[in-house]
Amino acid sequence: MRLLTHNMLSSNMKGVSNGFPLRIEVEKVVEKQVDFNPDFLKNMFSKVHWKALADASRIMGYAELPEEADRSMLDSDDFLRKFHHALLELHLEEGALVCPETGRRFPVNKGIPNMLLHEDEV
Repeated sequence: MRLLTHNMLSSNMKGVSNGFPLRIEVEKVVEKQVDFNPDFLKNMFSKVHWKALADASRIMGYAELPEEADRSMLDSDDFLRKFHHALLELHLEEGALVCPETGRRFPVNKGIPNMLLHEDEV
């Protein structure tokens, strides 16, 4: 699961008012090379919750992103490459996503998060 995906997921359990961002529990991280596309990154920047991305990348062992970012940084090739690596090349292969409010764990196996809810959680 890419951090791009993580940045768009939240816990939709019944009664949860703040299910974002899901906390990451890491068992295995893999890096998969993806072609660098600065235009895609510039378009995605406004859609990404930066703090959630920066925190998640640190949890997955990548501490190169700044705590805060703004659009002016998109002119830097160095920044774009770090953003690209965190957003698209880091993959949570095995682990879990945890609801920040309830502690409910959603397993991630072979890079696929299982966000299915039990009947009593809907």
